[in-house]
Amino acid sequence: MVLGRGTRLLVGAVIVACMLLVGPSAPSGALIARPLPADAVRDVVPNRVMTWNICNPCAANNVDRAAEIATYAPQVIGLQEACVRDVEKIRDYLESFYGLVYHVEYGPVLRNWGRCGGAPWNPGAYGQAVLSAAPMTDRVSVEYPDGGSEDRGYMAVTTTVDGRPVRVFNTHLAQRRQEAVRASQIGVLAAEVARHDRAIVLGDFNTVPDAPELTRMWSLAADTDPRCHPSPVGTCGPTTDWHSKFDYIFLRGIVPLEHRVHPTPYSDHHQLYTDLDPT
Repeated sequence: MVLGRGTRLLVGAVIVACMLLVGPSAPSGALIARPLPADAVRDVVPNRVMTWNICNPCAANNVDRAAEIATYAPQVIGLQEACVRDVEKIRDYLESFYGLVYHVEYGPVLRNWGRCGGAPWNPGAYGQAVLSAAPMTDRVSVEYPDGGSEDRGYMAVTTTVDGRPVRVFNTHLAQRRQEAVRASQIGVLAAEVARHDRAIVLGDFNTVPDAPELTRMWSLAADTDPRCHPSPVGTCGPTTDWHSKFDYIFLRGIVPLEHRVHPTPYSDHHQLYTDLDPT
């Protein structure tokens, strides 16, 4: 009787220890580089930027996430719903498997064991991240005064795109049916964006282009998709599995060349990337 109880306690302790070490978002299986498509780029594209909500917690392998990014190899990448542990692995795989070297800065807004693993007394950090092939400076990380149903915020860095300095923002706004909260968050973000003549604003805004709460952003910048604007005219390409456009690359003082939306099985949000005019 005592031996059986002790055995059960030992097994339970081992399971808990494994969970703490592995965490809910860690990849499974052998770490083998996924082959890239034949038309994948071979090096970082210096005038390309990308935004991607990578979805956490999701049963996605960071090796596959890295391969999705490496296929297009943007100069700057904004990730949302990003656990620091996942981003560290993605960055390592980009370098070790595909030879793509990125700097990284984080903008965590909370610590959550359910999303990011870690020890119960020290759960993993969760929020935004920016990867850049060029060094980044002047990082700021701001939590919105009202996050809505979950803490939300934005981060900003200064880096270079195609050799020119630019301020890059990355944000994730409150979930759907929280219009007033998003309007307040956009007010905070827009006030900072307005201070810069050249800015790129990446992120999951959790709302469609003609939503009233986006008015402040539209007054400052245009989306990389020329069909997307406040007036519900034309066809604005969706960026989510539920056929809505929630993801944006807003450009202030910068002209886009072309953009692409890439659906991926590793998130409920598509990758959105754009190539920018260097002039």
